[in-house]
Amino acid sequence: MSESYIRAANVSKVYRSGSADLVVFAGLSLEVERGEMLALVGESGAGKSTLLHLLGGLDTPSEGTIYYGSKEISGLADSERAEFRNREIGFVWQIHYLLPEFTALENVMMPLLIRGEPHARAALESEARLDEVGLRDRAWHRAGELSGGEQQRVVLARALVGKPSVLLADEPTGNLDFRTGEMIFELLEGLHRSHQLTSVFVTHNLSFAKRCTRVLSLEKGGLVPGRSYGSHPGGGPEYL
Repeated sequence: MSESYIRAANVSKVYRSGSADLVVFAGLSLEVERGEMLALVGESGAGKSTLLHLLGGLDTPSEGTIYYGSKEISGLADSERAEFRNREIGFVWQIHYLLPEFTALENVMMPLLIRGEPHARAALESEARLDEVGLRDRAWHRAGELSGGEQQRVVLARALVGKPSVLLADEPTGNLDFRTGEMIFELLEGLHRSHQLTSVFVTHNLSFAKRCTRVLSLEKGGLVPGRSYGSHPGGGPEYL
């Protein structure tokens, strides 16, 4: 039987909007098995990114709890959650958030330097991750000198340099053309396997979603299994 690693238990997120409360979702529960590659789909504004932020410890639920194994991260102090994120979670965003004045190598090194790793060790690990995403020859180029696809590969290297157990990605191909997006997703699939990750992807790309282990759709504040609507040109189902 597979082991549940990430668990959201009766999670609610409410924002105050003027004199009213904006309820994103209430009483939502989710379990992600260790080693799973889960796609979260749904309409814009449904709360997918909010849920991903909660799972990543970037925000705290209004009610409910988030667990990694037996560890409740939603109750940790801000500094403890930050340390947990640095060691256990790799993040990939639609916007790369690279520091333009730094090289690709320096950007990848940042999580390890924040952790307190010696500079030489951080550089060695970062070079290995850049090599893994095919960018060893671009390591000393500044972020602004790289193409969109190359920048996103730097983001993948940065996400994995700390050897996390979990990868969380929010529209990782959203700003890329189809061909480059396909290359990035194939790279994500390979890295998920080779690093034995547990991955959660938020995506609007239905052809990418169907290649994940499982698809869940966030609808009206609840999670439902991704439903099949006709056929994808490649022969597989399209998901909502």
